[in-house]
Amino acid sequence: MGEETLVAMPLAPHHHHAHLPALPHLAAPPPPPPSPAEPELTREHEEDDPADGVVEPALDVPRREALIIDGGDVGGGEDVYYARKMLQGVVLRPPPHLPQPEAPPGLTRALSAPDGYVEEEEEQRHVERSASVNSAASAVVVDVASIGRFFRDRRDVLSSAITRRISSLKEGSSPPPVGMDTYGVQEIHLPNVKVTVRLKDAIEADAEEDAAAAHHGGGDDGYSFSGSHIKGQVSFFSRSGCRDCAAVRAFFRQSALPYVEINLDVFPEREAEFASRAGASARVPQIFLNEKLLGGLVVLNSLRNSGEFERRVRDLAGRRCPDAAPRVPVYGFDDPGKEDGDRDDAMVGIVRVLRHRLPIQDRIVRLKLVKNCFSGADMVDGIVNYLECSRKKAVEIGKELARKHFIHHVFRENDFDDGNQNLYRFLEHDPAIPKYHNFIRGATNDGEPKPAAAVGQRMTKIMVAILEAYASDDRRHLDYSRIAASEEFRRYANMVQDLQRVDMSVLPAEERLPFFLNLHNAMAIHAVVRVGQPGTVDRRSSFSDFQYVVGGHPYSLATIRNGILRSNRRQPYTIAKPFGSSDKRLELVQAKVNPLVHFGLCDATRSSPIVRFFSTQGVEPELRHAAREFFLNGGVEIDLESRTVHLTRIIKWYSVDFGQDRETLKWILNYLDPTKAGLLTHLLNDGGPINISYLNYDWSLNV
Repeated sequence: MGEETLVAMPLAPHHHHAHLPALPHLAAPPPPPPSPAEPELTREHEEDDPADGVVEPALDVPRREALIIDGGDVGGGEDVYYARKMLQGVVLRPPPHLPQPEAPPGLTRALSAPDGYVEEEEEQRHVERSASVNSAASAVVVDVASIGRFFRDRRDVLSSAITRRISSLKEGSSPPPVGMDTYGVQEIHLPNVKVTVRLKDAIEADAEEDAAAAHHGGGDDGYSFSGSHIKGQVSFFSRSGCRDCAAVRAFFRQSALPYVEINLDVFPEREAEFASRAGASARVPQIFLNEKLLGGLVVLNSLRNSGEFERRVRDLAGRRCPDAAPRVPVYGFDDPGKEDGDRDDAMVGIVRVLRHRLPIQDRIVRLKLVKNCFSGADMVDGIVNYLECSRKKAVEIGKELARKHFIHHVFRENDFDDGNQNLYRFLEHDPAIPKYHNFIRGATNDGEPKPAAAVGQRMTKIMVAILEAYASDDRRHLDYSRIAASEEFRRYANMVQDLQRVDMSVLPAEERLPFFLNLHNAMAIHAVVRVGQPGTVDRRSSFSDFQYVVGGHPYSLATIRNGILRSNRRQPYTIAKPFGSSDKRLELVQAKVNPLVHFGLCDATRSSPIVRFFSTQGVEPELRHAAREFFLNGGVEIDLESRTVHLTRIIKWYSVDFGQDRETLKWILNYLDPTKAGLLTHLLNDGGPINISYLNYDWSLNV
């Protein structure tokens, strides 16, 4: 009675099978004979697997017990069978005619032997196949014992390996194990498992390095100043391109002193705080020790010479930085949003309505598929219906939208005209949007267009601040990973959206050269951060694929160099010019090619000129200085014995800008140091032949 009441699983009806004889291919294998030293077990115990705790009952076992009982209750014997198994703690499978549990991926075993058995090579034991009611298909069987053994083996191997490795790390006299790097990281490779063990000292050292990087601190010695640990904060306010600020920054880096730099050109919202702390007439730099004002560069030099500065810094060792000290700029949290003067364009209201109402679709024009466009007549109709104005007034509004670069002709042939033959599209619907990296999530800047000169100056100040913080002193090496994670670069990426709809036609001619020089170098840094270093195959395309939209028109690195700065000359090894005869960007090209521009352009490689940004007033002398510095640092080599002049490949690629060989050498003569100039002058004046060869170009990244 007790056994029958413990049955918890539903039983399938058996009246269809109660009196059928057991099929031969479903019969259970005969049990092995009992050992003489062990008591004879019942048949249920012999079928249990003590290692697995899982029973796969033969299909005929409950059937035979049910047949023993006479009477109407044919399934009672089967109830007793299942009850006994549950009391023994055995995990049972559902009956074969019910859905079977599925095994985890990779641990299933499909058995298709005709007799219902398969012999495993590893365990040499039989696993019975589950069959459906009609025996038409075979199901998968989960080997739970294999799962358990798999995890037990992995656990034992892993724990023993970790124990041995930690024990070896504790031995100070033993040499560092293979795979141990200079940062104390040890990698242990196991089958399908990778374990990384880091020493506590290494973790703390990395934390200090990260904090120093966040505070713009340099130095390899961490947070130590003459052997002291600094708990307080040393900070100073600065501006981009300030020589006194550069001197303060260099001193802090050489002293391995952690510091916080607040560049007012990057964080203009801190201007009021600076005036309240240092005074309305104060000029940068202004240094603070915690919340106390120390002074500028003159005061710093005076305190350094007397030893007072080091004493004051030592006082910070035991005092943490109070809340009243200048706060550290935090990524993404100090940006006030729109700056003063930022407001939506006056036309943005009607633009947002037209974006939803116009029938924007793909059309075939001139045997070309033009995507995301609408006709001029469609826009005029939409404006008339929305504003209830005349058609002539609607055409004027359409021209104003084109002038502000909300829309443009699909082939950029005209500003705006009424009619069904003229097709236009919104700026954000351009199919080349993925190439335009001054669009954030494909959105257009709907603010009032800013003057191009103001946007260029803001861009230059932020980029100079990035170089001062994350480039080497000689500007030959840039830390692109820190640049990508910096607040300065985040603000730069947001700021360049203002270039989308600027009016370039009002930019003075004398300011176009520094504007496009700085834009090219900023885009080169942006390209490395966002796209990475191009490979050998796609190197040429990378100069054309990374683009900004400036004043409603796309500009790539190649377009700026060859189209604007080289007066629309062909790119090396190409046939077509960058701009066609009707391209409106021709209005911005330089009237005359200046070969010096090649030494002001950086393409983020080791052999290119160093990255620099130019001022509006002094661009010409700055370019001459850039050329002299380039030739001084390996741009030209002169071998007097073989009468050979080794030149940079930049001159070979753009030889049309420099002239014939002797003309090129005479031009270079103006930018050489006295030693090289004397050697080259001797070769030019003695009347003998001069051999010109070109140096190999190093395309590796300038990191």
